[in-house]
Amino acid sequence: MKVNVIDISSKVSGTTTLSDAIFGLEPRKDILHRTVVYQLAKKRSGTHKVKNRAEITATTKKMYKQKGTGSARHGSKKVPQFRGGGRAFGPHPRDHSIKLTKKFRKLALKHALSSKLKDGDIVILSEAKLSKPKTSLLVKNLQKMAVDSALFIDASEFDKNFELATMNIPNIDILPVQGINVYDMLKRDKLFITKAALKEIESRLNE
Repeated sequence: MKVNVIDISSKVSGTTTLSDAIFGLEPRKDILHRTVVYQLAKKRSGTHKVKNRAEITATTKKMYKQKGTGSARHGSKKVPQFRGGGRAFGPHPRDHSIKLTKKFRKLALKHALSSKLKDGDIVILSEAKLSKPKTSLLVKNLQKMAVDSALFIDASEFDKNFELATMNIPNIDILPVQGINVYDMLKRDKLFITKAALKEIESRLNE
């Protein structure tokens, strides 16, 4: 599939061909959903913890005599119904992550890219570079393209001026090609991929 290649000022600078094996699939929401759940589950810390009655420090003395008070029988102050007592069935540290095979994760990347292209939300850039590290310059160029939410993907290292210019713009993210993932691609409306990054993506996903 042939698409236009533009520069950062949105001028067409050429064309390139996208691989149908990566960008031409019929997107499957179930695959994308499972992968996003997988990524978000990995981010959960799982450190929540409360003390149960065995972990509470308190006297082991019986609260009051067994009979003659007219009150219910109690032996320990550590039980859940008393203030300062242990929690019954409370949360404890655990690993929230789930497993997905490498093959499945690679397939999910293809479906995410295909979904973006199908919606007309992929833009191929000749390069992600700016002459000056000015946020206003990048904002002006993005406004020309009516873009207010985007992810830029480039080869290993971003141009320093471009990286600095994106830092103060809300909803604009940058990502080196090694870190591409389904969640970040779907999170933003537009996906900008440089020609250098495109070459690496196709090489990686065609293996």
